[in-house]
Amino acid sequence: MSIRHPTTCSCCDDLFAGKLDRRSLIKLTAAAGVATAFPFLAFAAEGNYEAMLLYCIDPRVPALTLDYMKGRDMLGKYSQFVIAGAAIGVVAPAFRDWRTAFWENLASSIKLHNIKKVIALDHRDCGAAKIAYGAAAVATHEAEMETHRRALARFRHEVGHRQPKLAVETGLTSLDGKVEMFG
Repeated sequence: MSIRHPTTCSCCDDLFAGKLDRRSLIKLTAAAGVATAFPFLAFAAEGNYEAMLLYCIDPRVPALTLDYMKGRDMLGKYSQFVIAGAAIGVVAPAFRDWRTAFWENLASSIKLHNIKKVIALDHRDCGAAKIAYGAAAVATHEAEMETHRRALARFRHEVGHRQPKLAVETGLTSLDGKVEMFG
């Protein structure tokens, strides 16, 4: 019985058909040597990283968030989780069905990446905040600020309860890219 990819390739033709010629043996030996010399290439996602970043799915936000993380010299030093509302998506009763996905991803990032903190960045003019808490909760600058402040405080509390060894940073991003940190 021969095992093949749905569309056969030369590696399977040679290896599974018992035709291990010199060229195939050299390729196999080279691959094994690289994996031995550079084991981090085989499991590049595992390692020691600084943080997990939580931010919103809003199309206006990724570039702002990336600029913020670049400014902190953290490129390549964090994992990320993106969900509508960021911290609001994790703590608001309206989105309770989403919580498990975040908490399981955070636990995976701790296990795989050995992160030391989680950074949650909500943003202004967030549609998820309006869905979760109603139009009045974001109707004015002050109301919006207080809504995010409460949600981010709840998020810090929940992380502290579930993952007490993690540091937690929370902030609110303006659409001009400025980030105000809380807590």
